[in-house]
Amino acid sequence: MKTLRLLTLALGVSLASMAAHAQDANAARALLKKNDCFKCHALDKKKDGPSYKEVASKHKGEAGAADTLFKHMTTSPMVEVEGKKEEHKQIKGTDQEINNLIGWILSL
Repeated sequence: MKTLRLLTLALGVSLASMAAHAQDANAARALLKKNDCFKCHALDKKKDGPSYKEVASKHKGEAGAADTLFKHMTTSPMVEVEGKKEEHKQIKGTDQEINNLIGWILSL
């Protein structure tokens, strides 16, 4: 009986975690849309900028990846688009929203 309760509790925690993750993904996509990021980036196709899956792959296992992406998204660094240098658009959002976005990208 005790084992059954533990299994039920574990299942409940897992389902709650999955629901929270889906909500975070929706919030991340909403922030990208709000900031017009899909103009230059896509989930899995290269546009003017790399796909979000490509970004995740590039930074997989990298110590400090979240800090690197946070700085890139919030400081308007110079990037090269079609051979021309231009300022990357700065993400407008709270630190919590941006960190959620970075977590979502790195989970792809």
